[in-house]
Amino acid sequence: MTPQVAVARWEDIPGERLHNYWDRLRESGLKVVDTTGPGGSLKGCAGLLLTGGIDIDPSLYGETRQPEVEEIDRPRDDFELSLLREALESDLPVLAICRGHQLLNVCFGGGLLQHVEGDAHRWQEDEPVTSSFHDVSFVPGSKLRAIYGSDRVNVNSRHHQAVTPERVAKGLVVTGTSDDGLVEGLESPAHRWVVGVQWHPERPEIEMPGFADSSRLLFDAFARQLTSG
Repeated sequence: MTPQVAVARWEDIPGERLHNYWDRLRESGLKVVDTTGPGGSLKGCAGLLLTGGIDIDPSLYGETRQPEVEEIDRPRDDFELSLLREALESDLPVLAICRGHQLLNVCFGGGLLQHVEGDAHRWQEDEPVTSSFHDVSFVPGSKLRAIYGSDRVNVNSRHHQAVTPERVAKGLVVTGTSDDGLVEGLESPAHRWVVGVQWHPERPEIEMPGFADSSRLLFDAFARQLTSG
């Protein structure tokens, strides 16, 4: 039987291209369950994928909202946190992407840098909107290092909030960093397979040769966890 993976979303976010997540999961042999809230659950699913999207409500990590924070949707935050907690309690594999990576840290009790200054990590506001790109260094012995088979890879970037080393939650370990010190990879050593990445591996990024092929390694690794569980 084809393993089912829940893709958590509240609504389609303009520019987020939800179909890219679905396409990458299906290419790795998984059946997608479009999990929308409120009231969604992981019943019948072997894993959870958290997508990118809008900013997370700063009150969830004990901070006052700063002016640079963009659109938030607290019901979405609560919905996705409930699914994530359900997955963690059941020790289901979790792949958390961009906003999902940030939500993973918040779920474990960490915080976020509400705004990253400059344009090094933000999407480019031309038409069509394009990604920025930068290198990420992996920690030896981490899942990400094993998956990519390299100490350092070039990734895309489309965010203005971030996890920083001093904001990493207890219970999570940093497994990837950018050259300017932002946390690009997180894992939970207490769970079978919980991985967060700040970049967007689901995007084809046809202007960046090799990116889609290397990203396939991550989705295939996630799929193997669902089939071996």
